[in-house]
Parts: sequence; structure tokens; C-alpha cells
Amino acid sequence: MGKLTLTTFLTLDGVMQAPGGPEEDRSGGFAYGGWVVPYADEGMGEFVTEVYSRTQAFLLGRRTYEIFAGYWPQHDDPADPVAGGLNRLPKYVASTTLKEPSWGPATVIDGEQLQSEIVRIKDAMDGELQVHGSGQLAQWLLARDLIDELNLLVFPVFLGAGRKLFPTGGLPTACELTGHRTTSSGIAIHTYRPTGRATFGSFAD
Repeated sequence: MGKLTLTTFLTLDGVMQAPGGPEEDRSGGFAYGGWVVPYADEGMGEFVTEVYSRTQAFLLGRRTYEIFAGYWPQHDDPADPVAGGLNRLPKYVASTTLKEPSWGPATVIDGEQLQSEIVRIKDAMDGELQVHGSGQLAQWLLARDLIDELNLLVFPVFLGAGRKLFPTGGLPTACELTGHRTTSSGIAIHTYRPTGRATFGSFAD
């Protein structure tokens, strides 16, 4: 059985929107796209390469799929785990509107069958089914306890605006820290395994 992993870039205040460029995602009037770029360093690249080298397939939201499709086919390198993997490995796209994906190999999964298909796909592999970015999809997966591992790359900047990974009203969930490192530019990389519902206590007891 494989595992479903989520890898995402976050600001100190939890924003994940448009990390890679100003025009990546301006929805909601977001004006701070590209906040990762000043901090990108060798340590970040090494970790991302490690993550992509473990993937067997990708699960992406429609918006992230379209962003990737507009970039990676023009920056292909079969020897690079990131470019080579994204351009050649199976991609599953969670969408009710995308009908004919142009960047393959890709399969569209609509909302009605999404949960059962994710379980089926994961059970059929022994590697990782990886989610990258895909904010709305990530929140949907977290709300259903479907993510087995989270790789959170936290950047030393806060923005005060933008779409966040963990919205108000999410499930209270406890996690076990299974790995951590920092990079020269101050990126803190944490890997967590969800362990169930959060528990609570009092220091007065």
C-alpha cells in the first residue's frame, strides 16, 4: 500500500497562495505572489528533489495542474526527478470542470468518486501519491483524514493576506514530527504524520 503525501510552501502566517510568481494566482485580489523566490536556496532544492524522487503518481487540483501544464512541458529534463516525474508519471486531476486534460498522462476524477478513487489508487501502489500545492484539494483531503504525511516548508515571511492551508473550522488533528531541517535562507522544513484527533488538557490538573 502506498501513502498520500502533501508538500506545500507556507508563510509564517500560513498563506500558501501563489508562492512562485506575481501572476500565478491573483484570485481574491492577492497581490503578493512570488514570495518564495527571495528565499529559494540550495537546501530547498535538495529537499524538493528528494520528495519528487519518491513519487509514483501525482494528485493535483485543477488550478495547480493548469499552472504546472503551462510551465513544465517547456522545461523538461528526463534526468531531473522534478521535471522528469511531472512530465512522465501519472497525474490524477480532481475537477468537475476539466474535461480533456492536455498534459498527460492525466486522468480527471470528479467529485462524486474522488474519495473512493484516491483510496483505490493509493492501495494499488507501493510508493507515494503526491499532492503539491492544490489548496482547495488539500483542505478537502485534510477534512477527510486522507493525508498520510505533510511536508511543510515554512518561509520567514508573513503577508497578512492570502489563502491559507489550514482554514478556520478544520478538524482538530494531532501530528507526530518525523523529520525537520532548516536551510541557509531560513526555510524551516517540517514533516508530520497525522496521528488522530487533537487532545486537550489543563496545567491546573
